[in-house]
Amino acid sequence: MSTRRPPFPITLLTLTALLGGPASAQTSNPAGGILPLVSVGAKWPQAQETYLIRVSPENAGKPLGLEVYSPTFNLADYVEGRRGEGYFGDELYQKNEPFETTFVLTGPGGTVAERRYATNREHTWESLFAGGLPAGTYTLKVSSRGDGKNSYALRTAAPFGLETSDFSVNARDTEEAPLLAARLNVPADWVGRTLSLVNYDVDGPGEAELWAVKPGGERVNLTPSENGKSATDRFTVAAGEVGEWQVFLRVLPTTRQYSNAIRLSFRLNDQPVTARVGGFTPPENARIAGQLLVDVVDPQGRPVPGASYTLVGEGSVRPSLPPGYVPVSSAIIEGVGNVVSPTEIRTQPGYAKLRFVARPPQGQLTVEAVALYGGERLPLNGIPFEVAGRSLTTPATLPLPPGDYPVTPGTVPGSTVTPPLPGRVADAGTGKVTLEYRVQTELSLVTSPDVLNACDVTQLTATARTDFPQRLPARLRLNLPAGWSSDYPLEVPGEISSAAPLRLKVPVRVCRSDTAEVILDPLDLHTTGQARVRNPGGANVTRTVQGGARATLGKSVEAAAQGYTVTLTLTVDRTLENVRLLDPLPTGGGTPAVRGPLSVQGPSLAGVTPRVDGDTILLTRVIPGTYTLTYTLLTDQPADRVVTAPDVSW
Repeated sequence: MSTRRPPFPITLLTLTALLGGPASAQTSNPAGGILPLVSVGAKWPQAQETYLIRVSPENAGKPLGLEVYSPTFNLADYVEGRRGEGYFGDELYQKNEPFETTFVLTGPGGTVAERRYATNREHTWESLFAGGLPAGTYTLKVSSRGDGKNSYALRTAAPFGLETSDFSVNARDTEEAPLLAARLNVPADWVGRTLSLVNYDVDGPGEAELWAVKPGGERVNLTPSENGKSATDRFTVAAGEVGEWQVFLRVLPTTRQYSNAIRLSFRLNDQPVTARVGGFTPPENARIAGQLLVDVVDPQGRPVPGASYTLVGEGSVRPSLPPGYVPVSSAIIEGVGNVVSPTEIRTQPGYAKLRFVARPPQGQLTVEAVALYGGERLPLNGIPFEVAGRSLTTPATLPLPPGDYPVTPGTVPGSTVTPPLPGRVADAGTGKVTLEYRVQTELSLVTSPDVLNACDVTQLTATARTDFPQRLPARLRLNLPAGWSSDYPLEVPGEISSAAPLRLKVPVRVCRSDTAEVILDPLDLHTTGQARVRNPGGANVTRTVQGGARATLGKSVEAAAQGYTVTLTLTVDRTLENVRLLDPLPTGGGTPAVRGPLSVQGPSLAGVTPRVDGDTILLTRVIPGTYTLTYTLLTDQPADRVVTAPDVSW
């Protein structure tokens, strides 16, 4: 783009390569320096200039130091066809029309800084963004509005740099020395591929010369483009050409222009690749204006990791906080402005130092333990557990950032525990996790001796045990069946633990075979113990009628689960009518004895249907053979009083 004739001649250079190693904030070139950049407001094929800034994880938070020289349009730079002192290349082609340039820095989180510059009559350095940024790729876009072009220079602090695949530079006739346009790194995997360097609108070979310097110092001249046209130089990358390529431009003495906007691009196999640009060194004695320093710290004054700030509009500064951080306050340390809120300060142009204070998100997690024991929840102290990489004991409350935290419970002998759900911590809140240990116990009942004579004494020993280390309340209760008795207490309260079981010893008189039960409270745990009484015995009688029949009746009594089983055995040698079996029930005791239903077995041809009348059992008719009558006797009499003598008659 010419200073002497609109429409503006434009130069485009395409270079398909990645930029090389880090450049310092003020890159120098022994040939003469760095070409300034330019943003054209009208009649230019590229509406905005775009540069990339990559922040690696290891460089996150380091000061970016993004500064621009001459972001404003200097009305004294080129006025009415004349160049002013310190001419830099700003040109306005429509007199008295407005012109403005906007710089917008965006990243993964949105807009970081937005600055809009109008016109003035000086060239100054401005700080676009001085602070650190989280890791990611950031885009700086520069666009101008108005019929003209605004020359500027960009630089960043080490180790950061500016990369682009398509950009515009401004070549001036005041600088006839070679100026560096870009550096690009050609990696080994580009060998054999086509690298294209394209320039646009140099306005012919009489205006400027362009060349590339390959690794090793070899110079390769590039084709200057004609007015409004592009020229492309293609290279098949060889193994010896791996490394940094440099692209230079020099304005020739035969130039017809004060300055010339030239477009450069980089391509590999016709696909855009980026090279490093910028790093311009400002003229001597150039002052820095509009510098902004912003600290984002915690309440103790320590920098907040990953924090940054955004600069939007006319001096509106806001902190960019990591997720969860809570704003606390904001203050103007130096400079002029006003505090709007803990998340916004508005400053006036000039030097300013601001401070935002934010606290990290912080909550608490309480971990406690209980023993699940018989429907009760008994607090447990000193139980080990792990959370967030720390080993603690219950109960404990520890500060933690918001989030979900798995808690690993320690083992407690004599119990089982299920890992709980992770504890959830919210900012300014307290989460809670309860470790539930289910106590394991065992209960036994020993009867010694377990076989004895009727109404002898045996000893019942009930024992409750656990491996659980802490003492737990307990009570043993003994239930005796009918026919068992004791003069001793049948329950005992106390405690159980791994160090001390709970026992109940009771001597018991056993008059019948049966089962005792012991219960452990509060667990409602049951177990039983048996004792068997030897059979009470029996009796028999034989009746013989002279010249007639003979009958024998035997009686046996055995202890049963419920009462006694009585068996009557009748044997006859001829047919008899109306046989009477006398079987007296035992008398005495608290309740009368009860004879259960009779069952009869005998010869298959016999039709015996017994009928009971008090102590007499009547058999209407019997034939020769053996008859067995069985019934259950219920009585509270001891076994030695159960057996009564039978008799038979007919």
